[in-house]
Amino acid sequence: MAPRLRSGLSAVLISLACLLAPCGTLAGWVAYGLADTGRYVEAMAPLADDPDVRDTVADTLGAGVADEVAAGPGNGAVRLFVRDAARSFARTEAFRVGWEAANRAVHVAVLRALRDDGARGRPVTVDLAPVTARVRERLAADHVSFARRIPVRHTAVTVLPAHEVDRLRKGYHVLDVAAFWLPLAAVVFALGGIAVAACRRHALTAAGIGTALGGALLALAVVLGRRLTVADLPGPVDGPAAGAVYDALTETLRTASWLLVALGLTVALTSWLTTRLLHRRRPPTPPAPDPTAPGPTRTRL
Repeated sequence: MAPRLRSGLSAVLISLACLLAPCGTLAGWVAYGLADTGRYVEAMAPLADDPDVRDTVADTLGAGVADEVAAGPGNGAVRLFVRDAARSFARTEAFRVGWEAANRAVHVAVLRALRDDGARGRPVTVDLAPVTARVRERLAADHVSFARRIPVRHTAVTVLPAHEVDRLRKGYHVLDVAAFWLPLAAVVFALGGIAVAACRRHALTAAGIGTALGGALLALAVVLGRRLTVADLPGPVDGPAAGAVYDALTETLRTASWLLVALGLTVALTSWLTTRLLHRRRPPTPPAPDPTAPGPTRTRL
């Protein structure tokens, strides 16, 4: 194969590898990061101490309770009392227990619906009875007098409507397959591009730089996604609380994107330094003799 053709084929394969690397990282984050209930709960747990998240959840709960009990001329006073009580509760250990139990229950329900093709046309619902029971146990352990009187009722709360679940299920199945094949294809294309290159060291340097650029673009996409996601959220979940949740969920994705940058730069720098070192150690090539130059003169005796 001609060197120019080998260089062109190598450039195409390496370009494909550099494009697939961040896409595979994103798919892997969805399939193996967000889909892991333990990691999800662990990532969301610190948000129970975040002031913005805590106040947003407390205000939402307080508004719901106030709508149930408030009536008559004392409506405003009741709402104010319920809001203050909810914010005080949000600073207790019982709130942290309920926060963890609620996140676990929601994640398990959503994941089960996304993986079950037989659940088409049905919304995702969560039974709050286990969450209420956990909170009651925590309050009882803290010696709260009315804790044992809290009723544990099976209340189904809709988390996602049916049409949203069906749309997300299709995307989840695509990402689940892509999480395995995209990284594998990226590695195969990169190795193939380096193998067919006329100069393999240059190809390795190009692959490293392309991988670093792909990781940087992925990190930029995470930042832009934060602005778009937080801006599109309606009502009480808008603002700093939504940003804190987004940051907690995408922490591993940001880490993976910067790892791609570090890996690519390390490979490119190592290849470049190796090339420079070999050029310095290689002895200079003597000039080729000129066939047109006159030969040495012979002296006649």
